[in-house]
Amino acid sequence: MSDTDATAPRGGDGGAMAEVGQALAGLIGDITAMRADLYEKLDTQEERLTMLDRKSAIRAARPALAGATPAGAPHQEAFTAYLRSGEEEALRGLTLEGKAMTTQVNSDGGYLVDPETSASIAAVLSASGSIRAVANVVNVEASSYDVLIDRNDAGAGWANETAATSETGTPTIERISVPLFELNAMPKASQRLLDDAAFDVEAWLAARIAEKFARAEAAAFVSGDGIDKPTGFLTHPQVDEAAWAWGQIGTVPSGATADVGDGDALIELVYALGAEYRAGGVFVMNSKTAGALRKLKDADGRHLWSDGFASAEPARLLGYRVVIAEDMPEIAAGATPIAFGDFRAGYTIAERPDLRVLRDPFSAKPHVLFYATKRVGGDVSDFAAIKLLRIAAS
Repeated sequence: MSDTDATAPRGGDGGAMAEVGQALAGLIGDITAMRADLYEKLDTQEERLTMLDRKSAIRAARPALAGATPAGAPHQEAFTAYLRSGEEEALRGLTLEGKAMTTQVNSDGGYLVDPETSASIAAVLSASGSIRAVANVVNVEASSYDVLIDRNDAGAGWANETAATSETGTPTIERISVPLFELNAMPKASQRLLDDAAFDVEAWLAARIAEKFARAEAAAFVSGDGIDKPTGFLTHPQVDEAAWAWGQIGTVPSGATADVGDGDALIELVYALGAEYRAGGVFVMNSKTAGALRKLKDADGRHLWSDGFASAEPARLLGYRVVIAEDMPEIAAGATPIAFGDFRAGYTIAERPDLRVLRDPFSAKPHVLFYATKRVGGDVSDFAAIKLLRIAAS
């Protein structure tokens, strides 16, 4: 065997080893690249998870909206603690976003009622026997609310192609200002009762305030004199419909000296109202007057009064809705016990949406007083939209 033949295999082995080394080096490079790519993806995923955790924490710290206040919400717990024991630290330290209700009103000396309690009061007021249910209710942030009424038409005329046109009438704008007044209630409870964990202080407070506010509002919207309270629609001057003018409430006689007559006057009352208002017309009266009207029949013996056939459907008189307001006068000579009109256009109630409560544990020991205030006003906004039935022969 020659020297060349002896060394040839070793040269071949060296080439194979070199190829294996290159393959291993390529494999290690690929593994290193895969490792770097994996670490990069893990870092990106960790950043995303961190961002999600931060968003979840921010969302959890954000106060709930009024309609979705969970049990144990910070504001509700703080307000309950204030009512029960007078602790103000939780309310003072509570921070809400600008879109939420402000908790501290130190300049006014009290705190805003939490959303759940305030909603309960509003529901009771709307459901109470008052013209609030049919009037125009607006929320304002000022001390008064101005209603602009266009009393006259602009006018129009006819002309041919070549005739000269003349000037038509100019509308007259009437400004009616509805000032806001403070409505207050001051119920009380013993401290021992407040300390009782089984006593729902918020439900009790809402019910007592709503009851007093509803009674006071209902009376003022009907017969309030306008002195530190709303002006009732019965307070304005009343004249016979034939002599009606703006600023007065038109009346229709009942045809009898001491009762509502045979019901024909009710038909006259309905058609004394303009056609543009009759579509939204409602009758307003108290329970005793409603009881007297239920007995009225037409010439064919059919009752003028009809009860609703569906659940919660209001009763109707001559086809129009009947609202029972106990503050309306009773049937008597010279009284106006029945009103008919479009109160959505004819009477405006302006109020601030906030309700404040001040806890006073000193003035009536051993009881705790809760001084609640609300600002509300009301007045006739369209004198042509309301008519009255006057008990008189003519």
